[in-house]
Amino acid sequence: MHTPGAITKRIIPQVLEQHAEEAAFLWILRDSAVGAPHYQLSDLAKLDNRIEAHLDGLRIGGADAWRLCEEALKLGEAGEVFAAGVLALESKDANRLEDVLETVAQFSEKLRGLVSAFGWVAPQRLAGTVKSYLTSQSPLLRQIGLSACAVHRADPGQILANIIADDAAPAPLQACALRTAGQLKRRNLIDPIKGHLQADDETVKLWAAWSSVLLGDRKRAIETLKSVACNKSPLGQRAFDLLLRAMSPTDAHLWLKSLAQFPEWRRDLVVGVGIIGDPFYVPWLIKQMSIPELSRVAGEAFSCITGVDIAYEDLDDEPPQGFEAGPTENPEDEDVAMDGDEDLPWPSPLKITAWWEANKGRFNQGVRYLSGMPISELQCKRVLTEGYQRQRKSAALELALMQVEAPLFEVRAPGWRQQSWLSE
Repeated sequence: MHTPGAITKRIIPQVLEQHAEEAAFLWILRDSAVGAPHYQLSDLAKLDNRIEAHLDGLRIGGADAWRLCEEALKLGEAGEVFAAGVLALESKDANRLEDVLETVAQFSEKLRGLVSAFGWVAPQRLAGTVKSYLTSQSPLLRQIGLSACAVHRADPGQILANIIADDAAPAPLQACALRTAGQLKRRNLIDPIKGHLQADDETVKLWAAWSSVLLGDRKRAIETLKSVACNKSPLGQRAFDLLLRAMSPTDAHLWLKSLAQFPEWRRDLVVGVGIIGDPFYVPWLIKQMSIPELSRVAGEAFSCITGVDIAYEDLDDEPPQGFEAGPTENPEDEDVAMDGDEDLPWPSPLKITAWWEANKGRFNQGVRYLSGMPISELQCKRVLTEGYQRQRKSAALELALMQVEAPLFEVRAPGWRQQSWLSE
């Protein structure tokens, strides 16, 4: 027979292992959820509460929990970096932080997990750590320090200006500084930021243009965004997303029209129409819903303009017979890319046509709409409160373009923190 003490000793390690595994796994889900088309802020907050519950279990586990996190760091995965990063930051243990940093240095693509940990921990518990990183000689530590300031919308002061002005700064650090300046709306840095619009490094060039636009200096920056947006890459998508919002509606229409002659831009055209938000394009969008490869993203663009929830309002349909997206079971198929539209409903062109005929009188051509209403500060704040994550990201950008002084709203912050911001 086992004594209670023996049972406790046997069970606790298993419980701690579960907390460590679940905290890392749920963070991976969260990393996708912050950009997902079917997550609202309330959903994100629930997921974050689950993560926090497992982190709480690790906090209670003390040194034993840290040993598990330390071992998990050897996997080099972003979720494990996040969990270990939160514990290390809250403990202010230099050795623990060093362990996390060593993992990030070995697997630089996992830096997002550590930055997310900085965003998770309450800002008052980060002050000394962030300051020491910002003043470090290590470019990586300074980049992490800037990222921590950005996620908490805390101004790092003159250090930010110094990095932007330093032509010898490594490109990742320079790009981070430029992006941070736009997120924080450091309008006093407009001139030095413009100096990077013709940078050789594409990432530096993008963030210089992106921040210039958010800071209200658009003329030259828009041309740079155009050049970056023409590249089929994640950077190009960033540029594309802001460009169509920053251009005049007439220029945006003309630019999309110039891309329409290239078949490889069909999907981008559908996305761009949703960004522009003009109801003039709705009949064209409905036609795209009959093309399997474009159907779901056309439905999302339709929702961006009209505010219609296709699944909730029963305007969806069954997937086309025989259509396959994402990896197939064929071992000879070299395309292993995941289905980017997986979480979007399949729209029914017939049902949506009927809905549009009944409701199109509520929409005025030539006006930009977001989730069913003309774009305004009030509507953007409503979408930030009630919309899905992709719509919320759009609302945050639109609001930042209207409010030149206000920082960009962070739609990836912990759900409870965002809810607090929106209730102020």
